Amino acid sequence: MKPETYRVASNPTIEKASESAALRVLFSGESQTASGHILGPKVYDFYLMHLVLSGRGIFELNGKSYELEAGHTFLIKPGQLIRYESDEADPWRYRWIAFKGTEAAALAEIAGFDTGETQHNRLSDLRRASTLYRSVYHALSGEGAAADLEAAGYLQLLMAAYRKAAIASSRHTEEADSHGDQLHQRVVRFLSAQYTHAVSIEAMADSLGYNRAYLSRVFKRKTGLSPVSFLLRLRLDRAKLMLRERPELTVGQVAASVGMQDALYFSKQFKKQHDMSPIAYRQDILGQQRDS
Repeated sequence: MKPETYRVASNPTIEKASESAALRVLFSGESQTASGHILGPKVYDFYLMHLVLSGRGIFELNGKSYELEAGHTFLIKPGQLIRYESDEADPWRYRWIAFKGTEAAALAEIAGFDTGETQHNRLSDLRRASTLYRSVYHALSGEGAAADLEAAGYLQLLMAAYRKAAIASSRHTEEADSHGDQLHQRVVRFLSAQYTHAVSIEAMADSLGYNRAYLSRVFKRKTGLSPVSFLLRLRLDRAKLMLRERPELTVGQVAASVGMQDALYFSKQFKKQHDMSPIAYRQDILGQQRDS
């Protein structure tokens, strides 16, 4: 088990700090926590941001628990009741920065830390983030005349890194959504053109160039239906139209015309969706026509 360590550096000008300062780093540090190390439930009157370097732990906010590990950052806002705890087997090591100021809230928002789950995120470039956290610590440790400004400057560079990561994540999500929209439309077009035939979802996926499981997952995320369920609904809707407009066709012929060769299965599914059998539906339509 790794030995517990703790070191912290405070802003040497903090006693002279003005409450109207735009941004001020209060202190910064690093710790290898002990197994099961717990902080809270408690509140802070400043912003406290942690970068997990290694290990695992749980961050609790607004009644929810989040399991975080290396690369994750979690931000605590002033007045929030929080709790965080290191893993028993693999306790986390993290660096942290405490800050406040009139521009602190806006900076946190710009960096992508809003509320709930967006108060934690994961950076792909852990090394650069770790270096910036360490730079804030060293700036305060030096206790030079410009320590306050240096620490605030490094903090802004760090927030810029989080901002870039948030934008990249948003673009990835938008690209995934756009791809999902395109794939959804291709499936709808394919099934709308082929529903009268014995359509195989495997064959459709192969035709479109996708793995069946992936195609089904994306399609269901967009429609709430699997391709199989969508195809069945499409066929039954078309059958409903034919029952109304082609009274000379038998139920079996209607079923076959929409790609369903088993008339009994067709009738069962039609009744399940429309709350009446195909024959009852047709009789109801014909009765309405005679009465009109």
